[in-house]
Amino acid sequence: MDDVDAKRGSDVGDAPGAARALDRVVDPVVAVADGTITFANEAARDAFELGEAGRDAATALGARWTRLATAIDETTVGTARQVDLEGEQGSARIHRGADGATITFDPEPTGTDEAAGSQPGASDRLVKDRALEEAPVGITISDPDREDNPLVYVNEAYETITGYEFDEVVGRNCRFLQGEDSNEDAIAEMAAAIDDERPVTVELKNYRKNGTEFWNEVTIAPVRDQDGSVTNYVGFQNDITARKEAELALERRTAELEYILDRVEGLIQDVTAVIAGSTDRSELEDEVCTRIAEADGYERAWIGERNPATGTIEIRSSAGAEPESGSIATDTDHPAAETLATTDPAVDTADGTARAAFPLSYNAIEYGVLTVLTDRDRTVDDRERVILSALARAVASGINARETSRVLATDAVVAVELELTDRSLAPVALSAAADCRLDYRRSVHHTDDETTALFTATGVSADGLVAAATELSDVDCRVVVERDGECLIKLSGAEDLVGWLSERGARTQAIESEDGRARVTLEIPRSANVRSVVEAVEDRYSGTDVVSFQQRERDRETRQEFAARLEDALTDRQFAALQRAYLGGYFEWPRPTTGEELAQSMGVSRPTFHEHLRTAEAKLCRAFFGDM
Repeated sequence: MDDVDAKRGSDVGDAPGAARALDRVVDPVVAVADGTITFANEAARDAFELGEAGRDAATALGARWTRLATAIDETTVGTARQVDLEGEQGSARIHRGADGATITFDPEPTGTDEAAGSQPGASDRLVKDRALEEAPVGITISDPDREDNPLVYVNEAYETITGYEFDEVVGRNCRFLQGEDSNEDAIAEMAAAIDDERPVTVELKNYRKNGTEFWNEVTIAPVRDQDGSVTNYVGFQNDITARKEAELALERRTAELEYILDRVEGLIQDVTAVIAGSTDRSELEDEVCTRIAEADGYERAWIGERNPATGTIEIRSSAGAEPESGSIATDTDHPAAETLATTDPAVDTADGTARAAFPLSYNAIEYGVLTVLTDRDRTVDDRERVILSALARAVASGINARETSRVLATDAVVAVELELTDRSLAPVALSAAADCRLDYRRSVHHTDDETTALFTATGVSADGLVAAATELSDVDCRVVVERDGECLIKLSGAEDLVGWLSERGARTQAIESEDGRARVTLEIPRSANVRSVVEAVEDRYSGTDVVSFQQRERDRETRQEFAARLEDALTDRQFAALQRAYLGGYFEWPRPTTGEELAQSMGVSRPTFHEHLRTAEAKLCRAFFGDM
């Protein structure tokens, strides 16, 4: 025995030795390293009919070892786990160390009860003492017969875990590892278990000799003599700092997420209500900034829009404290400038305040940037960034809806002419394939949300159109009527240009396609981001050229002007036929009057009346659909 062992033996004094104390633990305890049993207490030797330590674990433990070996491999070093064994073999608790594991078996019968009552034979105490010293977990033994239940033995693993040497520990109560952050409930639970002479396992924060904290999983069990009296307490110590810190970090992240969700939930509801209730874009932007600035956690919010002429971001709406200047250069490192350049959220922290910017983009149309400033000493983490990004997308969607509705209401528009050659567009592809001219008439929306466009085709027969369309992929061409050297067709394809432009606040006025080139005329509200719409078209369709921009007032015809124009186009006979048919109920069903009766009222024959009526109806339709 070396000097340390000798010192430990002398300090233990008349109290039972470490190996002797473990021999008195009523549960079978074995230490295993590399598949070999290096120590077995008396209960384990009796239960598994073991001799000296050093036996192969698979041979000694039989079918149990397969489950135990797997569990040891799956147990993190420095932690413990409870393992249920198969059949009636009970369960076991594994304490895993760097070089092996200590296994304490459940006290339930294991099928070897007959051997359990036998007395141990001679054993190699030196081997058992060495096994205790080399056990992979900290082991302590205390003597409750002495004042304050002091420690009488600690092994080398305990010294490694705590930093205290043997002679600094023996003779002291184990509470010296506790400190100001040690959990009082766990301490009280251990004290109650010792008073009740029962085993206990707790997790609490302890302190090493150098003052550093570590999380300790402590298992304490009473050791009884043959009369059932407690002679010692044996303790197992596991440093579970890594696992515990991971658990606490998860708890903190969960608490932070719950805080964010609770705080942002109300904000989302407020902003959603603003988007639904605002009547125009300016009102929407003002209300959004106000709601964000008033929310807990934010100091200020503003919405800005790029001005390409000045190279700045001009602030449109703002709310909250510490206003920034009215414009920000797009070539600075401000997060708003970075967001517009990359279309991704950007965050920076200056003077303890985080500034976060989020793009306001919908259907590839840029509507500006939303920037928020947080409270002091608080940044914007990934979770909050995701939530605010979704909020920004909702705001952009609301702006898009206001801008799209403005197309129908405003007279101040910008007329844009574009030339497109992208063959993914059906009129471009068909005009090239059929060598014809196509002129856009209007779009037709079906009940299944499908949209087709009506075109007139000249310079080709109906059969030629259908044959050319058949050769094209993703182009559907159906002839509606063929007459006077032209065809009226329904044309659809994979790319619905008119619908796509409408979703972005642009109204298609004309599409003229010939020789694989289409001239497209758009009307965009003057207040909208015209540049962004045009850039979106250029990005979507290769070979797009801008022909012209022109600001103008949209022609608005009153009802009286429309009626006067139609009346000028009708002859007296045509006007009389249309008027008498309408007033006489000819368009109702069942008809209260006949064409014969109406003809007689005009003093003309029935065929003549119907000719005047059909001509008047045709002129009415042309006036309504914009052909006259």
